[in-house]
Amino acid sequence: MDSILERLTIILEERRHADPSTSYVAGLHAKGVNKILEKVGEEATEVILAAKGAESSGNVEELVRETADLWFHTMVLLGHMESSPAAVLEELERRFGTSGLEEKASRSK
Repeated sequence: MDSILERLTIILEERRHADPSTSYVAGLHAKGVNKILEKVGEEATEVILAAKGAESSGNVEELVRETADLWFHTMVLLGHMESSPAAVLEELERRFGTSGLEEKASRSK
């Protein structure tokens, strides 16, 4: 499952250094972190709206599409901040087997 994340990470890194006039990703990086954060926030809102729609309709297709957009823009953000999806996967791996309540409590210390 994570091979698509690996492939997309490579493409995003390549496009980060492309001409902003020909690459959406390069354009986001050129506009800076605030523009990328704006896109992440916009996509997060769209995920929320799609989830509400899916709850009433039972159709999750729009939710899946909006979640893909959110993940994509979050990956752009991670790259902009010199991190990667691999770091997120490592963090999830670290948490694996730990109760969500325990994990949350450990962050408040």
